[in-house]
Amino acid sequence: MRSDPGVMNHAPTTIITMARSKRYTELKKLVDAKKLYTPAEAIELVKKTATTKFESTIEVHANLGIDIKKSDQLVRVTIVLPHAAGKMKRVCAFVPSDKEKDATDAGAEIVGGEELIEKIAQTGKCDFDVAVATPDMMPKIAKLAKILGPKGLMPNPKTETVSTNVKKMVEELKKGKVTVKNDSTGNIHQAIGKASNDGKNLIENFETLMAAIRKAKPAGAKGVFIKSITLTSTMGPAVHVETSI
Repeated sequence: MRSDPGVMNHAPTTIITMARSKRYTELKKLVDAKKLYTPAEAIELVKKTATTKFESTIEVHANLGIDIKKSDQLVRVTIVLPHAAGKMKRVCAFVPSDKEKDATDAGAEIVGGEELIEKIAQTGKCDFDVAVATPDMMPKIAKLAKILGPKGLMPNPKTETVSTNVKKMVEELKKGKVTVKNDSTGNIHQAIGKASNDGKNLIENFETLMAAIRKAKPAGAKGVFIKSITLTSTMGPAVHVETSI
């Protein structure tokens, strides 16, 4: 077979398309793909289309106008959502003995110092969702870097999980403190609650998240910063939201 000049021959590409369920197809009909909804409209619609047998999570997906190849344009913010966005996190606090009561009173499930560090080093078990530490404990925790690091559990000043104020760290995490950052494609993905949550609470979480992202716009980012915002429920259709609000 003759090829067109300058065009390389490639083996045929097989495209695999996932078949959508009847449920999803019917739900998608409720959403106008060409319309940009207000946050309130979008959340109402996402709740309506969250019909899974299990409790669906409501997520925000924001596409940012940043150059991910430039380190000064990466977006990372730590916020406390007004309302809990799902299952409460199990907190581990690496603290000296005089701070253990503060950590326990604030709600930390696992509290300890060198003995706790040694136990994790030996077993490799991390039965918690987030870890905090006082600055003086960080050199001692270094031996757990290979265990905690790959799981994203290593305390870090950038995520505000290293401080002398143990009580504040733990309490904020229990209230719904989250660290949000863009992925390798310049998108941010963040859960703001469950489909069963009150719509007003979801709106407040959404507005808090978007305000923090806008405030974190890198100085070097040019043009439109927030290109698109989409709300979805677990296994539900996408609902596009106005970016100007």
